[in-house]
Amino acid sequence: NLIAVIAVLIVLVIAFMLYIKTRMGMKQWHWFMLHMPVFGPLFRKVAISRFSRTFATLIQSGVPMLGALDIVAATAGNIWVEEAVLRAKEAVSRGETLGDPLAASKVFPPMVTRMVAIGEKTGALEKLLMKISEFYDQEVRATVKSLTSLIEPIMIATMGIIVGFIVLAIFLPIIQIQTSLTK
Repeated sequence: NLIAVIAVLIVLVIAFMLYIKTRMGMKQWHWFMLHMPVFGPLFRKVAISRFSRTFATLIQSGVPMLGALDIVAATAGNIWVEEAVLRAKEAVSRGETLGDPLAASKVFPPMVTRMVAIGEKTGALEKLLMKISEFYDQEVRATVKSLTSLIEPIMIATMGIIVGFIVLAIFLPIIQIQTSLTK
């Protein structure tokens, strides 16, 4: 049975990998990553930090906004962020502001969209994007630090359970032999 179980697991892993290479599979996987109970907020913060830092760097370098939005969408690392940025690009090309479509996407927090809108109005978009990136970089560091402090007791408990099973596997046959000899 062990070979069949391993074969089924390998087939499931391969099917999963092939599924997430499709557009729908990738969308579902990235949605799951953004909404995971513990790691979802971390992935969201990383995506926002990457978006804002890349966008700020491109604008500071003199790349036109529409071209910068294309590049940022391609480097987003998450399909939901990519689609939100591409929708924002379409809105900007129609003459709308950047903050409104980003806010409508629900991918970006209200603070980010408000700061982008303020940056557009004041002409300091790249400075505010860098501030957003620095803020979310600090948030990522704090989240990772708290997760590592949370993972440590979980790993200790897991090791205790594994050691308990090993001890049980060693002593259970000895106890069974002893009880059979006393009968």
